[in-house]
Amino acid sequence: MIIRLEDAKYKLQWLSHDAEELGSALKIEKLRENVKDLEEKTVADGFWDNQENSSAVLQELKRTKDKIEAYEKLVQRIEDAITLADMGIEENDESVSDEVEAEEKDIEKTIEQMNIETLLSGPYDRNNAILSFHPGAGGTEAQDWASMLYRMYTRWAEKHGYTVKLLDWLDGDEAGLKSATILIEGVNAYGYMKSENGVHRLVRVSPFDASGRRHTSFASVEVTPEIDDDMSIVINPEDIEVTAHRSSGAGGQHINKTDSAIRIVHKATGIVVGCQTERSQLQNKETAMKMLRSKLAEIKRKENMEKIDGIRGEKTNIEWGSQIRSYVFMPYTLAKDARTGYEDGDINAVMDGEIDEFINAYLKSIA
Repeated sequence: MIIRLEDAKYKLQWLSHDAEELGSALKIEKLRENVKDLEEKTVADGFWDNQENSSAVLQELKRTKDKIEAYEKLVQRIEDAITLADMGIEENDESVSDEVEAEEKDIEKTIEQMNIETLLSGPYDRNNAILSFHPGAGGTEAQDWASMLYRMYTRWAEKHGYTVKLLDWLDGDEAGLKSATILIEGVNAYGYMKSENGVHRLVRVSPFDASGRRHTSFASVEVTPEIDDDMSIVINPEDIEVTAHRSSGAGGQHINKTDSAIRIVHKATGIVVGCQTERSQLQNKETAMKMLRSKLAEIKRKENMEKIDGIRGEKTNIEWGSQIRSYVFMPYTLAKDARTGYEDGDINAVMDGEIDEFINAYLKSIA
């Protein structure tokens, strides 16, 4: 019987139609034209005279070629899988059924992921992401929850091949953290992570409660894109307050235990940034200033500079009713997004960084 192969071939043919629609969404033909235009620029007289411009053109050329290559590879995989299924059907060879079915499922996931990537069209979606963690009221329990979120996003980033760099960390009183900031480096890091900006709620039996009572805790995750090229953001020295302090926390031996850590307060907005993981106070200050510039550029993009509330961004209290997602460990296990309704009962996998479906649901909801 070759029913499995015929069924897999039928599904692959449908995936071929899905791939055509994906090609339209990606505007593949337009991308091919863009490649020709960009390649012409690279051989034009004086192209290398402006290093900044030539670098930008080459980066855009590579990104465009990568998109085309990924799409063409997908189309070829579908054709190859259909050919293999045809061969098995003609020769009545069921031995290739597992291989064809596995490829069909993997192609389906690839198409879904590439469709999600077409939604990442914001001005900074391709940028690195800066994530800052802040516990809400509740002392040690909330501080521990903030560190659990820190671990969740670190695990997610590592699983997706992103680089995670710890920028700032302040230890909690007994456990967890009082504040922390990380940089997630890689293409589309901000595009994905922007879905995680907001208050996260935890319900569990607290390991810090000797009576074994159930606690509800809150922590906020602030997500901003790392921005390098917005020269319109000018920060006057008199507008900031810079202080040095001793490094502390999760960096262990990688954090320099000297007074080289830097914290900067932007007086007009109350924005606070810090860095303690670079080798010198000067490097820490440069990184912190870059973080501040990124936050101000993102605010300016939202065109709220004329209002102090807008300048500060969305001022959401880290408390009940303001959460974007709830994570319940007791009396049942469930992670549920308040914005999209998407939920997952495998809370341990979620806390291990398996949050792609939450991210995808959010991106689809704002498309």
